[in-house]
Amino acid sequence: MMKSGIDQDALIQMFATATASGTEQVRKGVTQATLAALQGRELSLKNIRSVLKTVAQSASAGAAMNKLPGVDVEDLLDKAVVGMDEALLKAVDANRVALQQFVNQGADLREKHLKKALTDLEAMEDNFIGSLKKAAEAAGAQASTQWAPILEKLQAGGTLSGAKAATTAEQFVGQMQTALRDSRAASLKAAQTLAESYTALVSGVLIGMSDALTQGGTAKPRGKK
Repeated sequence: MMKSGIDQDALIQMFATATASGTEQVRKGVTQATLAALQGRELSLKNIRSVLKTVAQSASAGAAMNKLPGVDVEDLLDKAVVGMDEALLKAVDANRVALQQFVNQGADLREKHLKKALTDLEAMEDNFIGSLKKAAEAAGAQASTQWAPILEKLQAGGTLSGAKAATTAEQFVGQMQTALRDSRAASLKAAQTLAESYTALVSGVLIGMSDALTQGGTAKPRGKK
Protein backbone atom coordinates (compact mmCIF):
# COMPACT_ATOMS: atom_id res chain seq x y z
CA MET A 1 0.00 0.00 0.00
CA MET A 2 1.34 3.41 -1.00
CA LYS A 3 0.58 6.55 0.97
CA SER A 4 2.43 9.88 0.85
CA GLY A 5 4.88 8.29 -1.58
CA ILE A 6 5.80 5.53 0.88
CA ASP A 7 5.53 1.77 0.48
CA GLN A 8 3.90 1.19 3.84
CA ASP A 9 3.86 -2.60 3.50
CA ALA A 10 7.64 -2.69 2.96
CA LEU A 11 8.23 -0.36 5.90
CA ILE A 12 5.94 -2.36 8.20
CA GLN A 13 7.69 -5.57 7.15
CA MET A 14 11.10 -4.03 7.91
CA PHE A 15 10.06 -3.27 11.48
CA ALA A 16 8.23 -6.57 11.93
CA THR A 17 11.29 -8.62 10.99
CA ALA A 18 14.04 -6.46 12.54
CA THR A 19 16.34 -8.34 14.87
CA ALA A 20 17.78 -6.97 18.11
CA SER A 21 21.10 -6.41 16.32
CA GLY A 22 19.53 -4.90 13.20
CA THR A 23 18.15 -1.64 14.55
CA GLU A 24 20.78 0.46 12.75
CA GLN A 25 19.53 -0.96 9.45
CA VAL A 26 16.05 0.13 10.50
CA ARG A 27 17.30 3.67 11.09
CA LYS A 28 18.94 3.80 7.67
CA GLY A 29 15.85 2.34 6.02
CA VAL A 30 13.61 4.96 7.61
CA THR A 31 15.95 7.78 6.53
CA GLN A 32 15.96 6.54 2.94
CA ALA A 33 12.19 6.02 2.81
CA THR A 34 11.46 9.42 4.34
CA LEU A 35 13.91 11.22 2.06
CA ALA A 36 12.51 9.48 -1.02
CA ALA A 37 8.97 10.48 -0.06
CA LEU A 38 9.97 14.11 0.56
CA GLN A 39 11.67 14.23 -2.84
CA GLY A 40 8.48 13.20 -4.56
CA ARG A 41 6.53 16.36 -3.67
CA GLU A 42 6.85 20.05 -2.99
CA LEU A 43 8.58 20.54 0.32
CA SER A 44 5.77 22.30 2.16
CA LEU A 45 5.08 21.93 5.87
CA LYS A 46 1.81 20.14 5.07
CA ASN A 47 3.57 17.54 2.90
CA ILE A 48 6.34 17.02 5.46
CA ARG A 49 3.69 16.42 8.13
CA SER A 50 1.93 13.86 5.93
CA VAL A 51 5.15 11.94 5.22
CA LEU A 52 6.24 11.87 8.87
CA LYS A 53 2.83 10.69 10.06
CA THR A 54 2.78 7.87 7.50
CA VAL A 55 6.31 6.71 8.38
CA ALA A 56 5.53 6.80 12.11
CA GLN A 57 2.29 4.84 11.66
CA SER A 58 4.10 2.19 9.60
CA ALA A 59 6.87 1.95 12.20
CA SER A 60 4.32 1.58 14.98
CA ALA A 61 2.39 -1.14 13.14
CA GLY A 62 5.51 -3.11 12.26
CA ALA A 63 7.10 -2.84 15.70
CA ALA A 64 3.90 -4.14 17.31
CA MET A 65 4.10 -7.26 15.10
CA ASN A 66 7.73 -8.01 15.97
CA LYS A 67 7.96 -11.01 18.33
CA LEU A 68 11.63 -11.83 17.81
CA PRO A 69 13.70 -12.47 20.97
CA GLY A 70 15.54 -9.53 22.47
CA VAL A 71 13.74 -6.93 20.36
CA ASP A 72 12.78 -3.78 22.25
CA VAL A 73 9.80 -2.04 20.64
CA GLU A 74 10.74 1.29 22.21
CA ASP A 75 14.23 0.99 20.71
CA LEU A 76 12.74 0.29 17.28
CA LEU A 77 10.50 3.35 17.50
CA ASP A 78 13.43 5.43 18.74
CA LYS A 79 15.47 4.40 15.69
CA ALA A 80 12.51 5.36 13.49
CA VAL A 81 12.53 8.84 15.00
CA VAL A 82 16.29 9.19 14.48
CA GLY A 83 15.86 8.11 10.87
CA MET A 84 13.13 10.67 10.24
CA ASP A 85 15.20 13.35 11.97
CA GLU A 86 18.16 12.63 9.68
CA ALA A 87 15.94 12.96 6.60
CA LEU A 88 14.54 16.25 7.90
CA LEU A 89 18.07 17.58 8.34
CA LYS A 90 18.43 17.28 4.55
CA ALA A 91 15.13 19.11 4.09
CA VAL A 92 16.38 21.94 6.32
CA ASP A 93 19.61 22.12 4.32
CA ALA A 94 17.58 22.32 1.11
CA ASN A 95 15.60 25.24 2.54
CA ARG A 96 18.82 27.00 3.56
CA VAL A 97 20.33 26.62 0.07
CA ALA A 98 17.14 27.84 -1.60
CA LEU A 99 16.80 30.85 0.72
CA GLN A 100 20.42 31.81 0.07
CA GLN A 101 19.78 31.68 -3.69
CA PHE A 102 16.93 34.14 -3.29
CA VAL A 103 18.97 36.45 -1.08
CA ASN A 104 21.83 36.39 -3.57
CA GLN A 105 19.41 37.45 -6.30
CA GLY A 106 18.17 40.39 -4.28
CA ALA A 107 14.97 38.98 -2.84
CA ASP A 108 13.53 40.68 0.22
CA LEU A 109 12.93 38.08 2.92
CA ARG A 110 9.93 40.12 4.04
CA GLU A 111 8.20 39.10 0.80
CA LYS A 112 5.25 36.91 1.82
CA HIS A 113 6.40 33.63 0.27
CA LEU A 114 9.85 33.84 1.81
CA LYS A 115 8.52 35.09 5.12
CA LYS A 116 6.33 31.98 5.21
CA ALA A 117 9.39 29.83 4.46
CA LEU A 118 11.12 31.27 7.52
CA THR A 119 8.02 30.73 9.65
CA ASP A 120 7.82 27.13 8.46
CA LEU A 121 11.44 26.55 9.43
CA GLU A 122 10.77 27.88 12.91
CA ALA A 123 7.80 25.49 13.17
CA MET A 124 9.75 22.44 11.94
CA GLU A 125 10.28 20.82 15.34
CA ASP A 126 6.71 21.36 16.55
CA ASN A 127 5.53 19.95 13.22
CA PHE A 128 7.73 16.86 13.67
CA ILE A 129 6.64 16.11 17.22
CA GLY A 130 3.00 16.87 16.40
CA SER A 131 3.09 14.35 13.53
CA LEU A 132 4.44 11.66 15.85
CA LYS A 133 1.74 12.41 18.43
CA LYS A 134 -1.02 12.05 15.85
CA ALA A 135 0.46 8.80 14.57
CA ALA A 136 0.64 7.42 18.11
CA GLU A 137 -2.95 8.41 18.86
CA ALA A 138 -4.19 6.85 15.62
CA ALA A 139 -2.42 3.57 16.43
CA GLY A 140 -4.36 2.99 19.66
CA ALA A 141 -3.78 2.81 23.40
CA GLN A 142 -0.92 0.27 23.40
CA ALA A 143 1.04 2.18 20.77
CA SER A 144 0.48 5.46 22.60
CA THR A 145 2.03 3.89 25.69
CA GLN A 146 5.05 2.75 23.67
CA TRP A 147 5.47 6.18 22.06
CA ALA A 148 5.06 8.09 25.35
CA PRO A 149 8.70 7.93 26.60
CA ILE A 150 10.04 8.76 23.14
CA LEU A 151 7.79 11.80 22.80
CA GLU A 152 8.68 12.88 26.32
CA LYS A 153 12.38 12.69 25.45
CA LEU A 154 11.86 14.68 22.25
CA GLN A 155 9.92 17.42 24.01
CA ALA A 156 12.64 17.69 26.64
CA GLY A 157 15.70 17.54 24.38
CA GLY A 158 14.40 18.52 20.96
CA THR A 159 15.48 17.21 17.56
CA LEU A 160 18.58 17.83 15.47
CA SER A 161 16.51 18.98 12.51
CA GLY A 162 14.45 21.31 14.70
CA ALA A 163 17.54 22.91 16.18
CA LYS A 164 19.12 23.37 12.76
CA ALA A 165 15.89 24.76 11.32
CA ALA A 166 15.63 27.33 14.11
CA THR A 167 19.27 28.36 13.64
CA THR A 168 18.79 28.67 9.88
CA ALA A 169 15.70 30.84 10.30
CA GLU A 170 17.51 33.02 12.82
CA GLN A 171 20.44 33.44 10.41
CA PHE A 172 18.22 34.67 7.59
CA VAL A 173 16.17 36.94 9.84
CA GLY A 174 19.48 38.53 10.80
CA GLN A 175 20.35 39.00 7.15
CA MET A 176 16.94 40.52 6.53
CA GLN A 177 17.49 43.07 9.28
CA THR A 178 20.99 44.12 8.25
CA ALA A 179 21.23 43.73 4.45
CA LEU A 180 20.71 46.73 2.17
CA ARG A 181 18.45 46.07 -0.80
CA ASP A 182 18.62 49.46 -2.53
CA SER A 183 21.26 48.43 -5.04
CA ARG A 184 19.32 45.34 -6.01
CA ALA A 185 15.99 46.91 -6.90
CA ALA A 186 16.24 45.85 -10.54
CA SER A 187 16.26 42.17 -9.65
CA LEU A 188 13.38 42.27 -7.16
CA LYS A 189 10.66 41.54 -9.68
CA ALA A 190 12.48 38.43 -10.94
CA ALA A 191 13.17 37.33 -7.38
CA GLN A 192 9.50 37.70 -6.46
CA THR A 193 8.52 35.49 -9.39
CA LEU A 194 10.97 32.86 -8.18
CA ALA A 195 9.65 33.15 -4.64
CA GLU A 196 6.22 32.06 -5.78
CA SER A 197 7.64 28.63 -6.58
CA TYR A 198 9.83 28.44 -3.48
CA THR A 199 8.74 24.98 -2.31
CA ALA A 200 9.37 23.55 -5.77
CA LEU A 201 12.89 24.99 -5.72
CA VAL A 202 13.57 23.48 -2.29
CA SER A 203 12.42 20.10 -3.60
CA GLY A 204 14.87 20.37 -6.48
CA VAL A 205 17.70 21.26 -4.13
CA LEU A 206 16.85 18.27 -1.91
CA ILE A 207 16.99 15.91 -4.89
CA GLY A 208 20.36 17.36 -5.86
CA MET A 209 21.72 16.84 -2.37
CA SER A 210 20.65 13.21 -2.41
CA ASP A 211 22.26 12.73 -5.82
CA ALA A 212 25.47 14.10 -4.36
CA LEU A 213 25.36 11.61 -1.50
CA THR A 214 24.66 8.74 -3.90
CA GLN A 215 27.60 9.71 -6.11
CA GLY A 216 29.97 10.11 -3.19
CA GLY A 217 29.54 13.84 -2.87
CA THR A 218 30.63 14.69 -6.41
CA ALA A 219 27.34 16.07 -7.68
CA LYS A 220 26.27 19.59 -6.92
CA PRO A 221 22.82 20.45 -5.52
CA ARG A 222 20.52 21.65 -8.24
CA GLY A 223 17.47 23.81 -7.96
CA LYS A 224 14.51 24.32 -10.25
CA LYS A 225 14.38 27.72 -11.85
